Order: sequence, then C-alpha cells, then structure tokens
Amino acid sequence: MGLGFIPLGVGDAFSALRYSSCVAVEADGRWLLVDCPHPIRKVLREGSAPSGAALDAGSFDAVVLTHLHADHASGLEGLGYYAHFVLGRRPVLLAHPKVLDGLWAGLLEGGMSEVADPATWKSHRTVLADYFDARPLDDAGAVRIGPFEIECRRTRHVVPTTALRIRAGGRVLGISSDTAFDPRLVAWLAEADLFLHETGEGIHTPYASLAALPAAVRAKARLIHYPDELDLAASAIEPLVQGRRYEVP
Repeated sequence: MGLGFIPLGVGDAFSALRYSSCVAVEADGRWLLVDCPHPIRKVLREGSAPSGAALDAGSFDAVVLTHLHADHASGLEGLGYYAHFVLGRRPVLLAHPKVLDGLWAGLLEGGMSEVADPATWKSHRTVLADYFDARPLDDAGAVRIGPFEIECRRTRHVVPTTALRIRAGGRVLGISSDTAFDPRLVAWLAEADLFLHETGEGIHTPYASLAALPAAVRAKARLIHYPDELDLAASAIEPLVQGRRYEVP
C-alpha cells in the first residue's frame, strides 16, 4: 500500500537543463502519468531509470492532462501514434471537460487527422477516439481509475488548467499544475499529505509567495516546474529532483 511518485521532469517551459514537468504516480504497482511533454518515451525512460522503475508508454492506467500548453501536452501525438501503431491500444486520457473541448481541434488534429496505408498511400480521416479513450474529470467529485481517485480544481492560468488531488493507498498527493499565486488553491492542495507546487515569474507563482507561506504548509510542499535560475540550495521549500522516487508520507 501507500502512494509514491517519480518527477520525470521538473523544469519550466523554457528550461535548458531539465525536462518539462510531468509526474508518474504509483500505488500498488499501478501507475498514472500526469502530463505528457515531448519526447515522451525518452522522458519516461530517462526519468524513471534512476529509480529502477523502467517506465514506458504502456506502463500507465491513464494519462491525466492538466492543460494544453506544449510543455505539458506536446507528447500526446507521439504517445497516441505509438499506442495505436505499436501497442494496438487506446490509452485512457483524463482531463477537465474544458481541456478536452480544445484537445483535438486545438492541439492534435493538424498532425493526427489522417493516416495512410504505406502500400497504397490511400489515406483516411481519423478522430480523437481512434487514438485515446478520453474521459472527463469532474469539478464536483472524484473520478476513479484503477486504485486512484482524482479530484480537480481550476487554477488561475491563461488557458483552462486544473490542479489535482490524487488519492490512493490511504494517502493524498496534490499537484498545482500551472497557476498564479492563489491562497485558496494552496489551502485546497494543503489538505493533501504532500503537494507539488509550481514556481516562476509572470503568469506563474513567484517563489517569494511560496516561501512566505506558514511553516506547516511549506513542510507539506515540494517545488516543481521551476526555472533554471532558481537557487535550489537556498530554497525554503524542497525542490524535487528529476528521476528520484518519493513516497507520500
């Protein structure tokens, strides 16, 4: 029992040092992938190798997508094609209805709407359901997949985005996803046993706002989606290390 996770990437959208932020969450030998940056199979291989987990595209009960910005969703095309042509399956994809509304037309259709038979080069049209089993998250309550129960809450971001609380093994992990500083969101996340919070400038959450949180809240928090220039050694909140396995206390 218990709940663990591996941060496969911890960088922000502009990082030159680290993969874009995504997290593999595990309970009872079952896995969720939270967000899906490109190149997803390389991210999975290199991000899980230090812990010995050896994750690949077929390792997950579902992919949970927080929003459509490329640093969180650019790997979906590669994942969808690999699952379709190599694994012969449709991955379960969970996201808020507002995220699902824009997924095909706003992100995937341009590259995935036609496939061709290489023997004849005759093509046919495809749709999202040919590649993914897309299912909505629910603002009003938890959605269950395998051993996991997933709650979502909208964040302050420029496109529809959701924070998550993932419950399994008697523990709860919170993930902020991208957001401006929002004390009410922090309070919602801090109801979990441990939560991961982004930090950055502009439309993101300034590090100073998180460092000023009460000590009891900071003790439950870990930093993710942080910029390359963040002074990790001086941080008042523990920064996650890409590829390290963590247990939710």
